[in-house]
Amino acid sequence: MRCRCLAVVSLFDAQPILLDMHNGTIKKYQFSSHTRRDEGEEVSEKQAAQDAKHTTTTAIFTKDGKHILAGTSKGYLNIVETASRKTIYSVKICAGVVVQLRLTGSGRDVVANAQDRIIRTIHLPDLSSSDLDPDQIHIEIEHKFQDVVNRLSWNHVAFSGTGEYVTASTYNNHDIYVWERNHGSLVKILEGPKEEHGVVEWHPTRPMIAACGLESGRIHVWSVVSPQRWSALAPDFAEVEENVEYEEQEDEFDIHPEEERRKQQLDGENEDVDVLTVEKKGDGDPSEGAWTMPVLLDLGEEESEDEFVMVGTGTMRRKSPGLGGGGTKDDEGEWGSGTERERERESKKAKLGRTRKR
Repeated sequence: MRCRCLAVVSLFDAQPILLDMHNGTIKKYQFSSHTRRDEGEEVSEKQAAQDAKHTTTTAIFTKDGKHILAGTSKGYLNIVETASRKTIYSVKICAGVVVQLRLTGSGRDVVANAQDRIIRTIHLPDLSSSDLDPDQIHIEIEHKFQDVVNRLSWNHVAFSGTGEYVTASTYNNHDIYVWERNHGSLVKILEGPKEEHGVVEWHPTRPMIAACGLESGRIHVWSVVSPQRWSALAPDFAEVEENVEYEEQEDEFDIHPEEERRKQQLDGENEDVDVLTVEKKGDGDPSEGAWTMPVLLDLGEEESEDEFVMVGTGTMRRKSPGLGGGGTKDDEGEWGSGTERERERESKKAKLGRTRKR
């Protein structure tokens, strides 16, 4: 199947034209704007004169390109077959001129902007069906959107990406109107720069509307500000509702040269040191190899450590204040020199020996 490049043009005060630009050549085919007529139906001179005044004001292709949707100056919506350029269905949708037609992304719904200041949404039948019967086509208006209070006219209309909403720019006004199709109600009036907007378009996938200012030519964009989800960027990132104080490690944010970092890894400097677990090395006696905290006996806050000497593992005693540090404190708490203590011990042993001989 070869692809053909087609275009449809609605002319002012003239009949529309279908352009075929296949193989680099342009062929023009004119088709009529009048409503559908049965084959063999005779047309009177009066009817022919009225058909000459009946023009197509807007025209678009359907999604598959097999049909053309044409809005006329008398408020009709014509469905024209592209191959034969014949009108297969006609329906009157408004009393005035049909200004604009727009399709949804699915091609099953169309929105019509008319001169009577009413926007209409229409659900289309499946025109791509192989057994399409023009006599069985039936089209009804789904919703009508308008500003009943201010009676505003609409410059341009558009569907949202999903077709759930309809938006329109206002004539001689700066507001953008947004309606919901499910209930047919107005959901939002977008206020922006104080200038009239012409063309308005909806982003195909995002909640974003862009409109062109008629005076300045600037593109104004309205969008929904979505909250930032940092957890989507980093799986280990935890979101908190309020500020929490964070205690960082000593070298957590230090920047070291690559060589120094490798040296630290080799030397094991980054390993955590366990200072709480006590390792017992004794196998028999539970007290064997147990760890004992060093204790300073009779150590006052105002006294210096120089006045004490180590007499055992974890035990210190006070030096003798009267003997220049040569004496120590005995088991009964009395101070004396080493020579005197030895003399006292020998005398006690001699007395004990004499007592035993007796």
